[in-house]
Amino acid sequence: MKITGYKHELLDKYMSEITSRVAAESGIPSDRYHFGKLVLQSLKDDPDFLMQTDGGTGESETNGSVLKRSIRCVACFKKLGLKIGDVIILMGANNLDQAIPFYAALFEGIIIAAIDKTLGVSELNDVFSANKPKLIFCQGDKVQDAKKALELAGGDGRVISYDRSPDTISFSDMMEIYGEDIDVKDYKAADFDPEETIALVVATSGSTGLPKAAILTHKNITVSSTYFGSFGKKFPRITKCSLIVSPLQWLSALIHYLVGPIFQYSRLQTSAELTTEHIFDMINKYRPTLLISSPPTMITLLKEAETKECDFSCFEIVFLAGSAVSDHLKATLQSRAPNTQVVNGYGMSEIGGIVFFPYDVPLSSCGKPFAHMQYKLMNVETGEEVKEPHKIGELWVKAPGGVRGYYNYPLETAEAITKDGWYKSGDLHYRDEDGNYYFVERLKLLLKYRNHQISPVELEEVIQKLPGVLHVAVSGVPDPDCGELPIAFVVPRPEADITEKDVKNIVKENLTDTKLLRGGVVMLKELPLLPSTKLDRTKLKQWAAAFAKKN
Repeated sequence: MKITGYKHELLDKYMSEITSRVAAESGIPSDRYHFGKLVLQSLKDDPDFLMQTDGGTGESETNGSVLKRSIRCVACFKKLGLKIGDVIILMGANNLDQAIPFYAALFEGIIIAAIDKTLGVSELNDVFSANKPKLIFCQGDKVQDAKKALELAGGDGRVISYDRSPDTISFSDMMEIYGEDIDVKDYKAADFDPEETIALVVATSGSTGLPKAAILTHKNITVSSTYFGSFGKKFPRITKCSLIVSPLQWLSALIHYLVGPIFQYSRLQTSAELTTEHIFDMINKYRPTLLISSPPTMITLLKEAETKECDFSCFEIVFLAGSAVSDHLKATLQSRAPNTQVVNGYGMSEIGGIVFFPYDVPLSSCGKPFAHMQYKLMNVETGEEVKEPHKIGELWVKAPGGVRGYYNYPLETAEAITKDGWYKSGDLHYRDEDGNYYFVERLKLLLKYRNHQISPVELEEVIQKLPGVLHVAVSGVPDPDCGELPIAFVVPRPEADITEKDVKNIVKENLTDTKLLRGGVVMLKELPLLPSTKLDRTKLKQWAAAFAKKN
């Protein structure tokens, strides 16, 4: 089945203009893929534009200020001995300082690894052992943990605190001691090969296993990440302001740090604790126009909005991403914000952006193919390509610049990428006659009851329709005779009075006998979530096994 990939002519024209201008100025043709130089040029183009606001403190900063501080940070990096290919760790709150080493690293070919700021010593040791960071930027309360982990990892890096700490130098002191006032007009970003030079190592979710860090080169970002702007109708300013509700290590936040300067929209973030009340305050006060949210977060926001004031109508577009998106959730959000475009934002850390064009497609679809990527569905049992519509297969993709795999994880990289460059996503999809793709399930999450494969997502969508259900997650109870028995973990709404029988009955009324909840139903106050707000499927499996032993 031949499907023509989507091509956004206005986006391509704008990116061609800015990349050509950068390459012409430097005289280096490959600089059209040097993402640091693209950001540098974008910040120069409009120095008075408001780039970032901290909703926790009310402070804000312009492009010009960010650029000047980032160039000063470059001088710090050089005096501290950092060079192309070295790694810095960012593990702070979303304060205004976090962007400064971020952009300085992009300018100089230094690898950025943003990680979870709540990690303990043992987990930090694992990260530092793999990444060998030269500088670690964190909050004061994590300095001791970072130092201990660095010592365990045998590293020679330095720890810098965003705020004041008696145990190390602060970020402001670093900038004062090692920085230099360099005229913006005189600064030139480092020259390197953008196709081979790593820009970021991006945390994978770890929702089905141990987290890894996906490699993204400057060329990967320039091509794939900028297609996030494919919803734009006018360029360069595709929207007014994005609201960030996830930490920097997740693509849903990283994408705004990357393409915000390119597409000239402001970034609203917060260094404060990200409570529902705080999110509502920021929405009502600043009126952001763009949001990327996980489905669990959006479900919680909509539920709280039933009793607390929040006007979602400011959003022009909301991406629901990170896990399966139900039609019910999209419809509920649409009812609260009728003029907002609500889309499935199917993305991958390994690609560095969204994988499909998600606009003007059927409700359940995650989008159409992009023209700059290659796609195919593979039968997981036969290894043959699935070419017929409505037949399920594992999604394989190829992206410009290649998918590079996982940083210092060669075995996992070899398992995920074929010799001819196809990345095996681990996600099951099908496509319709018009080339629209539909997410089915994570391959690793499929349950096997006797000889039948069961999708937890399918069960979850049915149970979610039961009045009184706030959140639901389905896993499998190990069984020596049958393989796995489906078990539902349900979080009822506070006022609801639903029973195990109610949950089992709605499944029985809507699905076949093989999909019945033979593993049982467990009522919870909350589901286990990862820092990305994705469902922690690994912990669910542990709970399911523990439940089986008790019963």
